[in-house]
Amino acid sequence: METHFESNPLIDRLPKHLKQFIKPQVYEDYTPINQAVWRYVMRKNVNYLSKVAHSSYLEGLEKTGLEIDNVPNMYGMNRILKEIGWAAVAVDGFIPPNAFMEFQAYNVLVIACDIRQLEHIEYTPAPDIIHEGAGHAPIIANPEYAEYLRRFGEIGCKSISSARDYELYEAIRLLSILKEAEGTSEEEIKKAEDQVDYLQNNMGELSEMSRIRNLHWWTVEYGLIGTVENPKIYGAGLLSSIGESAWCMTDNVKKIPYDISAADQGFDITKPQPQLYVTPDFAQLSFVLEEFANTMALRTGGLSGIQKLISSNALGTIELSTGLEISGLFTNVIEDSGKPVYIQTTGKTALSYREKELVGHGTESHADGFGSPIGKLKGINLAIEEMSPRDLRAYDIYEGEVVTLEFEGNIIVKGEIITGSRNLKGEILLIKFKNCTVTHNETILFQPDWGIYDMAVGKKVISAYSGPADVNSFDMINHVPSSKTIKQKKSASREELEKLYQSVRNIRANRPSDTTLKEAFGAVSANHPNDWLLSVEIAELAKKDNNTDLINKVLNYLEKVKSNRPEIVHLIDGGLELIFEKENA
Repeated sequence: METHFESNPLIDRLPKHLKQFIKPQVYEDYTPINQAVWRYVMRKNVNYLSKVAHSSYLEGLEKTGLEIDNVPNMYGMNRILKEIGWAAVAVDGFIPPNAFMEFQAYNVLVIACDIRQLEHIEYTPAPDIIHEGAGHAPIIANPEYAEYLRRFGEIGCKSISSARDYELYEAIRLLSILKEAEGTSEEEIKKAEDQVDYLQNNMGELSEMSRIRNLHWWTVEYGLIGTVENPKIYGAGLLSSIGESAWCMTDNVKKIPYDISAADQGFDITKPQPQLYVTPDFAQLSFVLEEFANTMALRTGGLSGIQKLISSNALGTIELSTGLEISGLFTNVIEDSGKPVYIQTTGKTALSYREKELVGHGTESHADGFGSPIGKLKGINLAIEEMSPRDLRAYDIYEGEVVTLEFEGNIIVKGEIITGSRNLKGEILLIKFKNCTVTHNETILFQPDWGIYDMAVGKKVISAYSGPADVNSFDMINHVPSSKTIKQKKSASREELEKLYQSVRNIRANRPSDTTLKEAFGAVSANHPNDWLLSVEIAELAKKDNNTDLINKVLNYLEKVKSNRPEIVHLIDGGLELIFEKENA
């Protein structure tokens, strides 16, 4: 697969199906307005979060190389992140939850490299570089939290989704794109919101993926740490939102001690959160994660695990007690007394051991599906996998023998044994038959003219999880999102405004500029009455130059903007406070 992004050893380790989500970060695409938005949010955040964020945040800003004045360059970040064992890649907006978590399992931070519009400077439902870069990256400098994030990814990517989970992902992705895009009609947004609401309210029984996404939301995205009475912020959604980071500290937001019950608490990405969970320390996060993992089919297996895979209608894997792993689309299970006695996949299937495909048992060999009995032979306490060579000989489970194996649950396998395959412990994984018939009561499950029959050996299903055992067994380079992020529209007015922002940026950096501060202010106040951020930046530089006349003109103008646009009064005041707070102290 051709690489269109700058790689490094950690990114090189990623499997191909994850690399398909990576896109290059085209740094030149960040406009002067984008840079000003980043700078405003970062200045506000560092000023405010120094008081309310977990101590790891400010330390992490330094360790991860994030600058206040410039949108981070992914490649520069990676040079620094590698020192703490992590890397970062750019993606296009939301990616599927399983993929997002699998990146974390490889110590790779996923960063949506678009940046929010000025109109959404406080909060955007779409993931962007402010959320990912300024929110997630600094906190992973804390080793205990970083290990929690990696472990969460490792467990989360194995969680089984329902068919409806992917519908919800696509609906949320579309809504986030439409709300962030300029010029989207209220009708379009309302239609997308209604679809998200409908799906969220009609999910049925929550899948493992839905529940672990809830845990992710209430910790990684919106987590608080400390005590309910005096919490600090560590969740990236709060760290990157100048609106919610302040809102969450008020009594309007209920604070709840964090425990596994958070797995059943849903969330709405488009609204401020009415409640948040407070963990006493990062160790508690890992404790709850392990508690949740113990409820997953990954660890419980059994009939319910197979049924979850069937309901997911997606590629999954079961592991038998011998260690044999069967990966495919599970479509049927026959049960007896609450236990699975026969499993069936449809379409391409692969057999593996210790996450490595068995030679001769890839999807080409099992292109039309795979079926096998599970469990013990009827009336025999000793499972086939536990039989010694003498036991196997006694029951005619031997090369060249025509044998009838009657399993519990009335599954009967009758045929001539060709050979068997064993694992490293010497336990039989597979028995190969010719002229074989497999039946369940009156139903034929396999017949001789279908060819060679491979029977899996295992007395029980010990694990069931999403995805294949060996990622190389299947072609998973198939992700085509239903929607793509929408770039900002260009216009003559926008181009002029961008040039004014660039001029002010040049003046701050002592670089040659097309205009003076006074000229820039004259142009923005005359031609761009809705813009406020550039005037705030001009006020900052005028104060630095002790240009009292220009400061007064800018402040008077901003008062007019505030009276015309009351919804942004707090943003203007917040920017001015940063400039004049020392004077007021």
